[in-house]
Amino acid sequence: MAQIDFGGVVEEVITSEEFTLEKARQVLADETIAVLGYGVQGPAQALNMRDNGFKVIIGQLESDKVYWDKAVADGFVPGETLFSIEEAAKRATVIQYLLSDAGQMATWDAVKACLNPGDALYFSHGFSIVYKDQTKIIPPDNVDVILVAPKGSGRNVRMNFLDGSGINSSFAIFQDATGRARERTLALGIAIGSGYLFPTTFEKEVYSDLTGERGVLMGCLAGVMEAQYNLLRKHGHSPSEAFNETVEELTQSLIRLVAENGMDWMYANCSTTAQRGALDWAPKFRDAVVPVFDRLYESVIDGSETRRVLEANSTPDYREKLNAELAVIGDSEMWRTGRAVRSLRPENRGK
Repeated sequence: MAQIDFGGVVEEVITSEEFTLEKARQVLADETIAVLGYGVQGPAQALNMRDNGFKVIIGQLESDKVYWDKAVADGFVPGETLFSIEEAAKRATVIQYLLSDAGQMATWDAVKACLNPGDALYFSHGFSIVYKDQTKIIPPDNVDVILVAPKGSGRNVRMNFLDGSGINSSFAIFQDATGRARERTLALGIAIGSGYLFPTTFEKEVYSDLTGERGVLMGCLAGVMEAQYNLLRKHGHSPSEAFNETVEELTQSLIRLVAENGMDWMYANCSTTAQRGALDWAPKFRDAVVPVFDRLYESVIDGSETRRVLEANSTPDYREKLNAELAVIGDSEMWRTGRAVRSLRPENRGK
């Protein structure tokens, strides 16, 4: 493991130079990896592993035609490398359980019946294991239970792999039945395209992930953008101006500077007026949202968030309801303005 100083705290990470792709191939040489669920993370992880030379099969509900057809379009062949959930699980020695959290709960009895001693049950989220009182997912003692959680959407896992940059992932071992759980986990992390892996636990992964999704990464970001856009519109600014000052400049300019070299670097490359204002107002925003984040984290820890997810996503019409909620966002003035603004980017003109 490499010793890395993260802001004054020394942590250990595994890099792809240290645990090479060739080593991963050796560790998994005799394994058949079944990716169950061809929805969000499934395609990216499956395709990356296939491209890296691993034996990958897909388990998908044939009745879910959209995802079944997507797997076929990506080159997986029914009866050869594409099967039902149960058939893929029976054929595999490593089962990557990448169905939605509600989908895992719904299929667990069938998948559990397919597990053989020495198999590995792989997750990319600690949800099902940590909240077992709600999901009822309790693996048998004779299988490895492991986790590799890419720090990005499935789309980015695939895109980063294709452009050669990789993605960072956390890893954890919940149960080591074979004595090989660690090397299997690291090999799978490299196989799916991780540039480096950092250790965590199932509990810490799910607590941080649920907080992040609801907070800075998605929920908080969307809410803050909407608040600023609406404020500018209320005071007579045009939609294009409000959107450019709220979203477009952030996504097309400033956040790229943060990604390049940090927040201080972004500040340093802005006007002195912007610097002064940001430095003065950042603490005010931080202090204002601390109580909200405290409530959010408590809601994650006590299981309220997961209970809400399972209840909402287990109803027969959850997709219709989700699509209706997303349509409200997409049809709002703010995001209709966004479509117009994006069409004016030089690379999009004429498309």
